[in-house]
Amino acid sequence: MAKSKSTEQKIFDAATELFLEKGVDRTSVREIAARAGINLALMNYYFRSKENLFGAIFSNLVQKNSEELIRVLNSDLGLEEKIRRYVSVYIDMLSENPLLVSFVMSILHRSRERITEMEAVSSLYATEEFTRQIIDEGKRGNIRKTDPTQFFVDMMSLIAFPFAIRALVMDKNNFTGQEFDNFIMERKKRIPEMLINSLRPKP
Repeated sequence: MAKSKSTEQKIFDAATELFLEKGVDRTSVREIAARAGINLALMNYYFRSKENLFGAIFSNLVQKNSEELIRVLNSDLGLEEKIRRYVSVYIDMLSENPLLVSFVMSILHRSRERITEMEAVSSLYATEEFTRQIIDEGKRGNIRKTDPTQFFVDMMSLIAFPFAIRALVMDKNNFTGQEFDNFIMERKKRIPEMLINSLRPKP
C-alpha cells in the first residue's frame, strides 16, 4: 500500500498549486487549508503565516535546484565552456521542473521589499565570481568589454522565456509535448553560440 502524504506535504502541494494559479498575494490561508483538506488550526501549527509557507516553498523549489548553477558559475571553467555548461544545466532544470518558471515569475511580481528579504533570491542571480570573470576577460581583450549585468540578463532571458510561453510556442507550431522538448534541446546548442558570438572581439 502506498504511503499517504504527510500533512506538511499536503500543505506544500496545495499552496504551490494556488500560488501558481492565483498568485501569492491573492491566495488566502483558508484556501490553502481547504485544498489541503485540513483545518486552519493544523495549518497554523505547521506554518505560523502564509509568508513562512511561501518562503519555505520558494527555498525548496528554487534554492535546491539552483545549487548546481551556482557551482557552474563559480567553477574554474573557461568562460565559453562555463556558458555552455550553465545553459545546459539550467535548461535541464527547467525541463524537469516545468512549474518553476511560473513560480519564479509570480515571485518576481511581488514587492521589492518582500523579494529582497528572502535569502534564496540571491541564487537566481549572477555570482561575484562570474561577474569578475567577464570583466577580467574583457580587460585582457579575450572578449569585447561587456556589462556583466546585461550579459547575465540576456542569458537568463534566452533560457527561461521559451518555458514561460510554452503554450504559445506549442499552439503556433502544432507541437506535441515531445516536439516541444526537442525544440528546447536544440536551444542547448543555439543559445551558447549566440551568447559566445556576442562576446567575441570585433575583427
